[in-house]
Amino acid sequence: MNYSGKLIKEDDCLISVNSRGFRFGDGVFETIKSKNSILYFEDDHFTRLRHGLELLHFKIPAHFTAENLAKQVQNLLKKNGHNQVSRIRFTAFRGDGGLYDAINPVPQYLIQSWVLPEETGQWNSNGLVLGTYSNVKKSCDLISNIKHNNFLPYIMAAMHAKEKKWNDAILLNGFGRVCDTTIANIFLVKNQIVYTPALEEGCVAGIMRKHILEQLAKNNVKTAELKISIEDLEAADEVFLSNSIYNIRWVQRIGEKKFKNKFTQKIYAALAPTIL
Repeated sequence: MNYSGKLIKEDDCLISVNSRGFRFGDGVFETIKSKNSILYFEDDHFTRLRHGLELLHFKIPAHFTAENLAKQVQNLLKKNGHNQVSRIRFTAFRGDGGLYDAINPVPQYLIQSWVLPEETGQWNSNGLVLGTYSNVKKSCDLISNIKHNNFLPYIMAAMHAKEKKWNDAILLNGFGRVCDTTIANIFLVKNQIVYTPALEEGCVAGIMRKHILEQLAKNNVKTAELKISIEDLEAADEVFLSNSIYNIRWVQRIGEKKFKNKFTQKIYAALAPTIL
């Protein structure tokens, strides 16, 4: 892995027990897909990373640039021999300190990579089975759209999904409306119009979410970002998820409600040249 600019073995990596990242989840992360050493949506990912760090009041040094970080990712992929489809996790966090006295505001970071199956991101012909997790709600606030390291709502929902044998779980916001899922943004299709929760509803500002909305607009597909209730979701014709690793995956069932995928397949086919 790459630890703050140095390539080391995972077994040799030590994070201080006084780290604010360890103690408080004080940091942000990005998950990036690569293939043949090409980073998908590189600019978008590093722009979102920097935005998250600025929002959390990190002091960003001059060398902490998208160009420099991308080179470090490429070096790690080369060192690990990960030239095929791979997943990169870039985790930035604050160093030692208590709640009121951070010792060093400059971000420390870890870069890791893993090989993915070659078919990752291709159309999922079987469809996903989802359920709704309502015991922990997502907030709608200043940090709800960034990928910060305090991931407890998603962890709880993921454990519940595994217990229920779902592929993923839908999280609600504090108003009881649809937010996102443990690893993806959620879209519904009704009368050939594509809807997704607005960013004000507390969902992560997904890179693939942004790309899909832009590409649908170019293809003259009507879209809307708004408040979505559970009833709206259940009344949908089709439902699909999106993230940077899996692109688009259609949902075949939520609870007892089954969904079609004809329009979602058309969306996937139209977007395929830009995401595969």
